[in-house]
Amino acid sequence: MTRRLLPLMPLALAAAIALPAAAGAADSQAAPRIVVSGEGHATAAPDLALLTLSVMREAKTARAALDANSDAMAAVIAAMKSAGIKDRDLQTAGIQINPRYNYTNKPDGSQEAELVAYQVTNTLSVRIRDIDKTGDILDKAVSLGVNQGGGIAFSNEDPSAAVTEARKKAVADAMAKARTLAEAAGVSIGRVLEITDQNIAPPPMPINAKAFDAAGASVPVQAGENAYAVQVTVTFELK
Repeated sequence: MTRRLLPLMPLALAAAIALPAAAGAADSQAAPRIVVSGEGHATAAPDLALLTLSVMREAKTARAALDANSDAMAAVIAAMKSAGIKDRDLQTAGIQINPRYNYTNKPDGSQEAELVAYQVTNTLSVRIRDIDKTGDILDKAVSLGVNQGGGIAFSNEDPSAAVTEARKKAVADAMAKARTLAEAAGVSIGRVLEITDQNIAPPPMPINAKAFDAAGASVPVQAGENAYAVQVTVTFELK
């Protein structure tokens, strides 16, 4: 008897382990669920102004254009520092050297290109931590040589509080939707099975440096407020 029972024990043990696992997997796959999305918003007053300022100079040679551009940009950077901007908040974003040609139409329909000058453009990114100074800094920069289209964006150094508030509102919105849908279907929601979220940052506000010329002694700047949005997708178990 003992010799016949021993070979069967491993098989019986394997069956005992496999059957509950298979049953659990089947139950998990068959469990009804609902997937809903929610969105939350929160606002915060900006505490940073991010500027992009460009200086372009043109000359007969690339060397002369670069030297003229360097002198103008050095004056702009010096003005930024005198206004209280720290070195860590000043960053060169790019330097471009481009030839400029005049094109003449020839009798045979082709064009003849004549090199007439070189253009050098130097772009500077500036982070202003005292927003009240933004208008004066823009005006000073244009006076010292900024003559290309730039950009301005108002941001928050630490937006975590606003994002957290938006995230909570998004989850509450998703739960309210899930309850409404479940009630309409005659069921109720159970535990949360999965949550994913996506932050939506406020877009930068474009501004053209050429528009500063007619702005007077100081460029009027309104920082307003930044709106932060969070979208969540929540999967609920249904009971």
